[in-house]
Amino acid sequence: MADPQQALQTQMKNIETRTGKTVDELKALVQNSGLSKHGEIVKMLKSDLGMGHGDANTIAHLAKNDGVQSPSATDNPLDTLYVGAKAELRPIHERLLAQLEALSAYEMAPKQKYVSYRRSKQFAMIGPATNTRVELGLNIKALPESPRLEPQGAGKMCNYVVKFTDPAQVDAEVAAWLKAAYDSAG
Repeated sequence: MADPQQALQTQMKNIETRTGKTVDELKALVQNSGLSKHGEIVKMLKSDLGMGHGDANTIAHLAKNDGVQSPSATDNPLDTLYVGAKAELRPIHERLLAQLEALSAYEMAPKQKYVSYRRSKQFAMIGPATNTRVELGLNIKALPESPRLEPQGAGKMCNYVVKFTDPAQVDAEVAAWLKAAYDSAG
């Protein structure tokens, strides 16, 4: 599994390159904006600086926590996502990760409610959607039709969503979709 701290550092370096501002400057911008709600901060960063949602979300967390990383940036983000009633869902996420491990190198970017997986861009996101279901989001323009694939509308973070309630649902078809999304993010 990719190192979450290394992935966060890579993301920070990329944010600085894209915005031309240091992380400290971005945190100060947020803290001096007068905004307090997370969604408002993300919206401001996206509109004012042209940041992507994931980058804006990360900066909002860092600024609101005054430099303390969000709880999802622990040694293993699955420890944070799969607690309480959601603990029984962790084997689904782990089975999906086993499929990713077969693909080669990727970055992992833990978020508050899911984990983003990326190469040069995000190709998948995995997380517990409810206490009884894990969702896999896939970023790829086109996949063969399947009743298991739910196309998402324009402007969504992923083009497709697949829902899982059992690890056995992670099969060869899902592995092929993951590989296709991984390859397209190269």
